[in-house]
Amino acid sequence: MNFPKHQKWEKIEQRLASLQKFSFWLSLFAVCLIIFDIGFTHRSETELYLTDFYLIALLIGSTTILVRYTISKEKFPVKVRFFDGTIFILNLLLVLIKLDLLLETFPFLSFFNNMGWLYLALLIYFIREFSARRINFNRELLNPAQLFIASFLGMILVGTLLLMLPRATHEGISALNALFTATSAVCVTGLIVVDTGTYFTNLGQTIILILIQMGGLGIMTFASYFSYFFRGKSSYEHQIMLKDMTNSEKIGEVFSVLKKIVLLTFAIELVGALFIFISLEPGIVRGFFNQVFFSIFHSISGFCNAGFSTLENSLYEPEFRFNYPLQLIIVSLFILGGIGFPILFNVYKYFTYYFRNQYAKWKHPANSVYTPWVISLNTRIVLATTSILLVVGTVLFYFFEYDNTLAEHTGFGKLVVSLFGAATPRTAGFNSVDTSALNFPTIMIVFILMWIGASPGSTGGGIKTSTFALTTLNFLSLGRGKNRVEVFRREISDLSIRRAFAIISLSLMVIGTSIFLIASFDEEKTLLSIAFECFSAYSTVGLSIGITPELSSASKVVIIATMFIGRVSMLTILIALLRRVKYLSYRYPQEEILMN
Repeated sequence: MNFPKHQKWEKIEQRLASLQKFSFWLSLFAVCLIIFDIGFTHRSETELYLTDFYLIALLIGSTTILVRYTISKEKFPVKVRFFDGTIFILNLLLVLIKLDLLLETFPFLSFFNNMGWLYLALLIYFIREFSARRINFNRELLNPAQLFIASFLGMILVGTLLLMLPRATHEGISALNALFTATSAVCVTGLIVVDTGTYFTNLGQTIILILIQMGGLGIMTFASYFSYFFRGKSSYEHQIMLKDMTNSEKIGEVFSVLKKIVLLTFAIELVGALFIFISLEPGIVRGFFNQVFFSIFHSISGFCNAGFSTLENSLYEPEFRFNYPLQLIIVSLFILGGIGFPILFNVYKYFTYYFRNQYAKWKHPANSVYTPWVISLNTRIVLATTSILLVVGTVLFYFFEYDNTLAEHTGFGKLVVSLFGAATPRTAGFNSVDTSALNFPTIMIVFILMWIGASPGSTGGGIKTSTFALTTLNFLSLGRGKNRVEVFRREISDLSIRRAFAIISLSLMVIGTSIFLIASFDEEKTLLSIAFECFSAYSTVGLSIGITPELSSASKVVIIATMFIGRVSMLTILIALLRRVKYLSYRYPQEEILMN
């Protein structure tokens, strides 16, 4: 019986969809087996069976790639064809190496005869299949705020389970401590209840590193970018959701912004890791692999403002506290990470215009060159506020700690450590001095810097520099008797002012509640140490006076909740919980309320 041509194509597409679904579940099962393989101790026979399954999964995955290009009517972009072609060749090469079919002829390929390459190939296979899945989100059922919160909760849950793997730690870890560590990593805070370098194995440290990277940028950023990369399209609802999450000005710019964020992050972290590697003094970190891992770990942790370190006392270790180039590199990383992607892109745009204009003036001196308003108001406010906080913080830290924690440093060293001490409270979390030994005035300055935090659209936390700037401009405007807030020849919208004061009020409410609860659960702790811990947790800083491991289980739960609320923001939680008002077609009469 002959079927019409369109019916044949429908059947082919259905079979292809079934094949792709099977391939996805196979890749997911392979990843689960990898977790079992590297996370648990098992017999050598089991290892052989697992290796055979991995090779079969790679062969099936490579076959689905060929089938997809052979019978599908879909036109794949050139970049996807290149990616799939490269992966197909590498997978085939890896299978032949594992089967000992190439090593005798090409012995130099023995470098790839390692299980790590097989794990990586299967992980790429899973990412490829997962990204090809059509996942559309209905804004009526799940708004961007709810999806944002759910993504972080999901990462924390998965991270907790992974950290509880037997091979992730040397002596095992409780569920509460694993949850605390996973939350701290995903929320890029840096507070720890166990020492990262000695308590966790290389596997555990790698899991923490992945959680930091995913938490710093957000799992939705990675998932959406790779989905668009492989599929080349996305639903309108999905684009609207991503517009809200990436702070894009236009819907059409969403995936361009995502691409820039991912590439810029990896580029900065790669350069940072290279400089950290170069700055390491010989013999301090033994072994080439350990040096590379140390550099990558601290580069990612620095740029994501996580504050995690494989060193027991962070950069206060005797071998590192006088390594000023290393401190300057890490300072640069967390300042870049904390200043925000929109600011970095806007500054890049400005310099592009600037050099073009200079070239045009040099080429045609008689012609006038139009200079548009390139640096946005948001960028001007953030850069000005960040610069003021860095300069004032450095000067005050230098003044109050000159004969205290800075006494062991030289003239240049005092400046570097002061800059580090002024920059790290704004959500970075690294420390190059003994935090518990700081003078009381310095601790008060650290409180303020932690509370302000980083800039919007960044990897850092806090109420954000723009919020602090708007509230400052608002009370200055009220003091001068003005009925509006103006700066840089622009007027600030009332909505921005209302949002700024809402963020401040909610932050103080959350921090105050956390302090009250911990003071109730751990009565023996001083109020100063509890407040320091709560401010650090809410602003995702990670600095501590040293009471974190000593907290009771109830207090640890409070800190976990505070870190999570600080990362996703209380305002986002309210938007997720409260029903959004769609229509406001009325106005009530206005009245003045007495304030003082």
